[in-house]
Amino acid sequence: MTSPFSLEGKTIIVTGASSGIGRQCAISCSHMGAKVMCIGRNEQRLQDTLAHLAGDGHAAYSYDLSQTHGIAGLVADIVAAHGKLDGLLCAAGIERTAPIKLLTVQDYAEIMQVNTFSAFELARHATAMKHFNRGGAVVLIASITATIARTGTAAYSASKGALISAARVMAAELAKRQIRVNCISPGTILTPLMQNALAQMSDEDRARRVAGFPLGLGEPADVANAAVYLLSEASRWVTGQNLIVDGGFTIQ
Repeated sequence: MTSPFSLEGKTIIVTGASSGIGRQCAISCSHMGAKVMCIGRNEQRLQDTLAHLAGDGHAAYSYDLSQTHGIAGLVADIVAAHGKLDGLLCAAGIERTAPIKLLTVQDYAEIMQVNTFSAFELARHATAMKHFNRGGAVVLIASITATIARTGTAAYSASKGALISAARVMAAELAKRQIRVNCISPGTILTPLMQNALAQMSDEDRARRVAGFPLGLGEPADVANAAVYLLSEASRWVTGQNLIVDGGFTIQ
């Protein structure tokens, strides 16, 4: 019996694949049988991700997604080289922590460009009929900061909230082609960047952050497992949703 969570025979783009959540999503998708197209800015780290993928046929594309004008060509190149797509997972993102009085229009613009506009452009071009198979899936990595208030994250929270809002509209528009669009909103995930941030906190602040999660802090694999579900046939009747993966933070 074939597992409904299998990604065998599917070609999936994963952005942010050079580190953190995106890297683990790429690895997990490959272990479930997918052919993964890894996109990230850092060529060396992309190649390291590629070396950890299971199976054959994967590829790495070093690209700065803040350059949204080139996304159409990037998608076209991937499809020309590897065939039509079955999935898109947008995990690329940047964060800038500062109180609202210190955030500038430029700060908001730079964060939205990478976190939001690049995902919108990828979804627009990747899901074109000539590029995307009927019945495929799009997964956008958002954040619980889109729905809860964490001080200092106004720009980041806005960028993630926009993903959740747009995903519902995309889901409605693409349903006629049986293409599903969903978001995942992680809580605090122990990526290398987060581990470094926690190490720089005071003992009191670090203890407060950890105490907020009844099941403890998350691992990249916790998000990747949710992504596999939403990219697979196991979620064939799920679209326009925001799956919160936060160890119980938002139930309190």
